[in-house]
Amino acid sequence: MSLSYRRRALSRRRFLALGTAGLATAGLADVLWIEPRGARTEELAQATGQTGRSLRLVQLSDLHLEECNGYFREIAELVAGLTPDFIVLTGDYLEEERNIRAVLDFLRQLKAPHGVYAVQGNWEYWSRLEGENLRRHFHGAGVRLLINERADLDIGGQKLSLLGLDYPSSSDQLRALQEQADPARFNLLLSHVPAFAHETLGRHIGLILSGHTHGGQVRLPFLPPLYLPRFSGRFVSGLYRVGPYDTPLYVNRGIGTSVLPVRLACRPEITLITLEPTG
Repeated sequence: MSLSYRRRALSRRRFLALGTAGLATAGLADVLWIEPRGARTEELAQATGQTGRSLRLVQLSDLHLEECNGYFREIAELVAGLTPDFIVLTGDYLEEERNIRAVLDFLRQLKAPHGVYAVQGNWEYWSRLEGENLRRHFHGAGVRLLINERADLDIGGQKLSLLGLDYPSSSDQLRALQEQADPARFNLLLSHVPAFAHETLGRHIGLILSGHTHGGQVRLPFLPPLYLPRFSGRFVSGLYRVGPYDTPLYVNRGIGTSVLPVRLACRPEITLITLEPTG
């Protein structure tokens, strides 16, 4: 074998090795840095059967916030740029460190003329920072925490009610909450988890918003999610129809990560929902 042939062979091997290392580095950067911070705005339109003007609602979910860093400040700026009439948060704000101060720093940056509303997730209970204690903290940050209760909004001629279903929720809790629904209003149910007693849903719930699944967080082409947490059911992300009245259920992919700080083919999500009057 000639010296020049050996050199060419070594060059090819080195090129392939460098190329493989480069691809691995790029892939690692994508799942660890680019995708976990690459939030996308998804849009949904929902008719309300009300009169008045169109309303803009922003949903955020699953912060799993360790520190209120540049990424979360950017999220707050993106939300502000969407000019929401009101904002809803569907649970899992904390991490293992029970870092409530960082969560409150972020929440104070969320502004909407008709308020910010929230429900609890499983991480609030695991962190033992839930219920009235969490409600007081959120109130100080300008956020109203709904614990199996209703909040009414009258905006631009539309009459809306937010029904906050707590975690964990039983069929009895859901029935009791639905008894608060006013058929003359558009009733929007907030639930951290998407899988609950859908068979008990009544005709007066117009839309359900949830999170919890992270969209699977790591997705491989043509395969189901590698992992979904308990109470996800068949729901991964996007719009579904559930219950005896085909109630629309929207599942947000969340803006944080859980267990591992990675995402693959599953970008974080800010949801912009346009609530359209009769039509």
